[in-house]
Amino acid sequence: MNNSETSLPQNWAVRFFSIFTGQAFSLFGSSLVQFALIWHLTQATGSATVLAMASLFGMLPQILLGPIAGTIVDRGNRRLIMIFSDAMIAAATLLLAYLFWSNQVEIWHIYAALAVRSTGGAFHYPSMAASTSLMVPKRHLARVAGANQTLHGLVSIVAPPVGALLIAVMPTQNVLMIDVFTAMLGITPLLFFSIPQPERKEEHPSAPKASFLQDLGAGFKYMASWPGLLMLGLMATMLNFLIAPTSALTPLLVTKYFGKGALELGSVDSFFGVGMIAGGITLGAWGGFKKKIVTSLTGIALFSFAILAIAAAPTNGFWVMLVSMFLIGFMMPMVNGPIHALFQSVVEPGMQGRVLSLISSVAQAMMPLGFLIAGPITDATSYQTWFWVAGSLNLLIGLGGFFVPALMNIEDNHKSNQPAIPEPVQDAAQIV
Repeated sequence: MNNSETSLPQNWAVRFFSIFTGQAFSLFGSSLVQFALIWHLTQATGSATVLAMASLFGMLPQILLGPIAGTIVDRGNRRLIMIFSDAMIAAATLLLAYLFWSNQVEIWHIYAALAVRSTGGAFHYPSMAASTSLMVPKRHLARVAGANQTLHGLVSIVAPPVGALLIAVMPTQNVLMIDVFTAMLGITPLLFFSIPQPERKEEHPSAPKASFLQDLGAGFKYMASWPGLLMLGLMATMLNFLIAPTSALTPLLVTKYFGKGALELGSVDSFFGVGMIAGGITLGAWGGFKKKIVTSLTGIALFSFAILAIAAAPTNGFWVMLVSMFLIGFMMPMVNGPIHALFQSVVEPGMQGRVLSLISSVAQAMMPLGFLIAGPITDATSYQTWFWVAGSLNLLIGLGGFFVPALMNIEDNHKSNQPAIPEPVQDAAQIV
């Protein structure tokens, strides 16, 4: 099945936004759980190592399982995978709620629950992302990406204070049960609406069906053989590598360099969140430039100036950081939305699970690497150093991208630029 405008029903929006709304409730519930568990670990242990381990258990399954999950998504029924993923996450949360209720919970139980939830996310993300291009007309993909960015911005602002309020008035197990309920809200639309499946294209009808390992290898080959797509993936990975440490270093910059406190640190997050909501709404209404890559590259260049402004701000210029954080938040949907829409519009539907999972895994793996490099550099120099590094290199990526033909032309006649989907071979040993 292709994603031509004529292949979608006229009421495509009813199906998509019903599923989207259910997933929005599920995302909000997951954010509440994340807040509740981090708060519990903070109060119970006060250990930075415990919190770091919790983050590791919540991240590693998605990094390690990404390519495998993407292959399963492309081979399997995406609707059932989404239902199973949400149900698995809900079941882990329900079991953890029981452990809290019975006063049997231990730290390793929380680690295990975070790992199971992360595993569910490893399958859920590519299922939903790869299905979007089969449920939404291509001309609306950037707007839908803008709506998704707005949703994440809203959740990032609303979930922490709501979570704090709930923790203050009810036990942790009750907060966890809210996530179980919102997961059911996420599953319900999937019980009533179908999700289109991509056709598996075989060059020869008599050829044997590709094995799992062959499909897994085909995902790597597909991406490696398309220079424009490979460069887009590398660009997304580098952005993650450079930007993630700036978020981790922000508390130090606010408290040690600007000499501010918790209230000001919270205001930094608020300005970023409000900017992200405003940027998502703008992208949703506007849709971006005709070429999605132009919107992303422009956004990268502009938020790079904002990062450099933070690096150059004097100690009495905290307002510069607030304005810059709003601008960075505003530009994030302009960068991320079109990039996601690009992947969804140019990659063959039957390859999207593998491509999106592969990029997501590598990009997430770059985050801890960025932390490991940025931390010692900051300790050895100054709190602003990594902001100078990230701002300068991001600006180079944003402006340099305009001069790379493979990147700028990725949307032009992309059918003719796409590599052929690797043909299955009879000898599995031939797959790299």
